[in-house]
Amino acid sequence: MAEFEGILPLWKEAGMTSHDCVFKLRKLLKMKRIGHTGTLDPDVEGVLPICLGQATKVAEYVMAQGKSYRTVVSLGISTTTEDASGEIVDQVTAPFSITKEQLQQACKQLTGTIIQTPPMYSAVKVDGRRLYEYAREGKVIDRPSREVTIHQLDLVEVPDTWTGETIDFTIDVSCSKGTYIRTLAVQFGDIFGVPAHMKKLVRTKAGGFNSEEAKTLSELSEMLENETFSSVLQPIERALEQWPYHEIPEELEKAFSNGQVLPAHTDLEFHDKIVVGKQGVAHAVYRAHPEKPGFMKPEKMFIRSEMENS
Repeated sequence: MAEFEGILPLWKEAGMTSHDCVFKLRKLLKMKRIGHTGTLDPDVEGVLPICLGQATKVAEYVMAQGKSYRTVVSLGISTTTEDASGEIVDQVTAPFSITKEQLQQACKQLTGTIIQTPPMYSAVKVDGRRLYEYAREGKVIDRPSREVTIHQLDLVEVPDTWTGETIDFTIDVSCSKGTYIRTLAVQFGDIFGVPAHMKKLVRTKAGGFNSEEAKTLSELSEMLENETFSSVLQPIERALEQWPYHEIPEELEKAFSNGQVLPAHTDLEFHDKIVVGKQGVAHAVYRAHPEKPGFMKPEKMFIRSEMENS
């Protein structure tokens, strides 16, 4: 059985880790060369692009693209993990109110480049250990803050006023890689001066793939049985659309096939990478040579039949 190749838009269901998904797909597809494009917490469901075969080479490009989420922020209670799975550490004891206008202003305040400190219950490494390893030992350690970008924050079905000891609201978030939505929920609380946590999270888009395209493991199993699995598999080129594509001239086919250093394409003055190939099928990703000005070198190469048969 030939191995599959391409990017699979998987809908990860709640209760599974990203590694669980890879393990199950390896058994289902009877192939080992499978990788995911960034972890999703077990409690979170949503789009998780999976790379098969040579597509594992472009996983970093998929991961670098922005992500979108729908999340429920709960004001009035904070937890050890900043989400609903943690133990309560603080909560308000009297009703409070916020208005639609105040919430809209908070969204504006948190849109753009903001600073976040990763939560203790996260996979960020400090001194060679994951933060959650320290957290499980009851330790709170200093961790570096970082800049992230919130491209868009949209309120969903907002009343004019909320009142209560807890207030829940739903937002759609488009953000850069590395954003912690749990921490964003806490930042909403900081603005209003109350404890807060993320009550629910669904990833609606990742790596250019949206929820309408994504399939669950059970749906993929059925498609495999019905021999329609290939219809959901997206080509490697889908991860390379952000860069200019150029057909390889006949006289340079051997040079590109061998991954030679070549004079830099003029597009590299305006883009960090270019894609080269035959008949629209990518053969390599080239970037400016870091040590030889005016030249370019391959960053990724793919074995494609279009080059072998030309």
